[in-house]
Amino acid sequence: MNKKTIRDIDLAGKRVLVRVDFNVPIQEGMVTDDTRIVGAAPTLKAILEQSPRSVILMSHLGRPKGERNPDYTLEPVVPALSRIIEADVVFIDDCVGDAVESALAALPDGAVALLENTRFYKAETENDPDFAQKLARLGDIYVNDAFGSAHRAHASTEGVARHLPAVAGLLMEKEIEFLGNAIANPARPFVAILGGAKISGKIEVIGNLLQKADRILIGGGMANTFFAAGGREMAESLVDVDALDIARETMSSGAEKIVLPLDALIADRFDPGANTQYLDADKPVPEGWQVVDIGVKTIEFFSQKLADAMTIVWNGPMGVFEMEPFSRGTLSLAEALVVRAQAGAAVIIGGGDSAAAINQAGLADKVTHVSTGGGASLEMLEGKTLPGLAALDDR
Repeated sequence: MNKKTIRDIDLAGKRVLVRVDFNVPIQEGMVTDDTRIVGAAPTLKAILEQSPRSVILMSHLGRPKGERNPDYTLEPVVPALSRIIEADVVFIDDCVGDAVESALAALPDGAVALLENTRFYKAETENDPDFAQKLARLGDIYVNDAFGSAHRAHASTEGVARHLPAVAGLLMEKEIEFLGNAIANPARPFVAILGGAKISGKIEVIGNLLQKADRILIGGGMANTFFAAGGREMAESLVDVDALDIARETMSSGAEKIVLPLDALIADRFDPGANTQYLDADKPVPEGWQVVDIGVKTIEFFSQKLADAMTIVWNGPMGVFEMEPFSRGTLSLAEALVVRAQAGAAVIIGGGDSAAAINQAGLADKVTHVSTGGGASLEMLEGKTLPGLAALDDR
């Protein structure tokens, strides 16, 4: 990576303004999944070791639509963050303005402060220059460690970097190294696995991967759309009807690389108690039924297609893994990836639902890298430049 990181700059005595990604699930005032907070911890601890004047954290949470909304306050993050970084954290209930500046000025040396949700201001998502400048006034040095938001050109991710020395955090560096190398210089064979609901959101990913990967395994709702494009009756299955032509064109141009399921698990309703059966891929889905997972033949088939892979990137589940009866395909795939990782392959999980699935399987620590950014990892797989990364200082 040709961008400066916190290793390349002296932070002693400085006010360090850090963009983190604490867009975490919160229920009844408690963080229910601290994965992203844990991901930021190495950067925050490394900054604190340099004896800064203060560490000021900013993040968004959800989509409050530019208005102050108590449902989207970051205050519940404080206890989890304090525990994870083993330091006291002060919460400040705004992110810009005189009151914020006064509160930060009053902090003791070495203090950590978490600002309120940046998206309480419309100016954040509009990347308003005045708002970015107000944020920049809070620090002497800007650190972007929010890979999950690096594909957004917002005031706190891109605009503020125009006003301060701007470097990457360790998580940002790690994400770029793993995902960037997987695409630019993969050990081969390089196999991509794509799933999830829709093709339309991943068309550019497929196009880029057709040029880079040796094989692309497709499952989930994406596979349904490919089958429907080929004329198969899919009944109640999730199909991206707006992408049928694109699916046909993709199959035509990438037929030698695209691998589709051999069978599926189908259900007579979208419910854990539904009747289910396995159905071969050359048979029509019966009326009133829907595909909910890949089948046992496909699990074995996909495992064979992964058997020699030395780089694997996975983005998107194979079915409705959130419902236990429909999770076998996704979880079996996760187990197959662990086997490859243990054999020395680079196994990279591309954020979002795939990260949730590998965490659900309890296997996250057994693969090479689990990305914290769904949208950002997709854009990297598309070969795009991330605005939040591009804005940082070059080495």
